[in-house]
Amino acid sequence: MFFQLTKRYRMNLAFWRKKDGQPKKKKSAVREWLDAALFAVIAATLIRTFIFEAYTIPTPSMEKTLLVNDFLFVSKVSYGPRIPMTPLAVPFTHHTLPLTKYTKAYSEAVSWKYRRMPGFGDIKRNDVVVFNFPEGDTVALEHQDESYYELVRRMGRDEVWRQFQVTSRPVDKRENYIKRCVGIAGDSLAVKDGIVIVNGRPETPPPASQRFYHVTTSENQTLNPMRLEEMGVDNTPEMKVAGRMSYNLTPSEAKEIGAFPIVSNNIQPFLDNTEDGVWPQDTAHFKFTIDNFGPIYIPQKGATVSLDSSNIELYRRIIAVYENNTLETKGGQFIINGKATNIYTFKMNYYWMMGDNRHKSLDSRYWGFVPEDHVVGKAWLIWMSYGKGGIRWSRLFRTIR
Repeated sequence: MFFQLTKRYRMNLAFWRKKDGQPKKKKSAVREWLDAALFAVIAATLIRTFIFEAYTIPTPSMEKTLLVNDFLFVSKVSYGPRIPMTPLAVPFTHHTLPLTKYTKAYSEAVSWKYRRMPGFGDIKRNDVVVFNFPEGDTVALEHQDESYYELVRRMGRDEVWRQFQVTSRPVDKRENYIKRCVGIAGDSLAVKDGIVIVNGRPETPPPASQRFYHVTTSENQTLNPMRLEEMGVDNTPEMKVAGRMSYNLTPSEAKEIGAFPIVSNNIQPFLDNTEDGVWPQDTAHFKFTIDNFGPIYIPQKGATVSLDSSNIELYRRIIAVYENNTLETKGGQFIINGKATNIYTFKMNYYWMMGDNRHKSLDSRYWGFVPEDHVVGKAWLIWMSYGKGGIRWSRLFRTIR
């Protein structure tokens, strides 16, 4: 009896061993390709969400630090990866499906509040930062190259809604901008004659930054266009006013041109005192211009400010839009979330961003503070660049400062 049970056990064991040892059915080539593609999509999505992402410079607002058609890697780990707030989206898209004009590439059926994982550090002054456009919460789809709010100021709300398709976008699906952080939370900032002053200290302009300079030559001579081209300067003046020519120059280019014999140091920074369109668009209380601005306080999380009619426009958008409160004014009294008050405590840190191409940059001077939940990452490395002459070899694999 024992012998028969043992024999049967051995037979069963041999059967199962044989069955387990059978070669598995080989996957088809199509199945292997699908598995590999799925793995690649998941891996790439995790990398671009939590580690780094590739971006392209589309405009000259950061020249000559960053040039049009510079291709960058932006580090997400520098300030901590931001958890997606709109997680249901087509992979490798931003807000619009490729080959379409207006079709959303995401769904707001699931919406998560702002969270950020730990990073290597905080935003520092002079960091080059990628962030979501603060005024990009509302968009006129046929006119996306201009702020919806600027359109409304110019055309009127009813006319904008009549002419264009208007939509809203969540924070992480707004357009990506890249600028230099010149002021961090808690700073006092002003711009005096085009120079940024933070906490009473004038900045040292970035070496490759640009601004307009008036150039006056002896006997109204013109600068040698071939010499300008050798220097990398556009040989066509930006403006010609009363015998003076204006060029967009870096500090070193201005110094070199100022030494030309026909210039003899007769070169001066151009001051743009345009008020039109300059934030906070309250000319009754603020006479800010592009090159003479502030001083203003950059809000810090936990700080409290007093509110009155003379400063409410500095903080209105923070209170009502970025930090999701109701804000009303009744009888000269501010009503926040149904309660009368004349103070407000900030829930987030804010930053002041400006382009290095100071007279050709739409930046915080036009739309104000950048909230911390809009920050995407730190510009890290130029991995490819090309211009009119082809690939700019000298810019490849250059770190961004």
